[in-house]
Amino acid sequence: MFEVGVVTQFEAAHRLVGDFGPAQRFHGHTYRVEATVYGNTLKADGTLFDIVLLQNALAAVIGQLHYQNLDEIAGLNTRNTTAEVVAEYIWLQVAPALLQTGLVTLRIAVWESPGAWAGVTRALPQ
Repeated sequence: MFEVGVVTQFEAAHRLVGDFGPAQRFHGHTYRVEATVYGNTLKADGTLFDIVLLQNALAAVIGQLHYQNLDEIAGLNTRNTTAEVVAEYIWLQVAPALLQTGLVTLRIAVWESPGAWAGVTRALPQ
């Protein structure tokens, strides 16, 4: 299986509900987001997928999150904005742009800090 990926980052704030210690208070992160796509075959030009298209799909979502309170974003405002939930939110926003491309899987990883991340990997609908 082949893979290509892109990385971006955004600034946002949130607070966690539950037994999360200091993270229960309103705080911010510089989130790092990695988007990786997987497929079984390369195109005639030797590429799996045009990374500019992946960058654009990711940028459209990140633009909506940058400098925002994640707890107020539609689609996140009814959930605990853990890194796992943010990763799933981004996956759900990016995946539609990748349909009918021959790609098999999309992985989104969200880093809250240099030492802590969560992600989601799911098959793309064919």
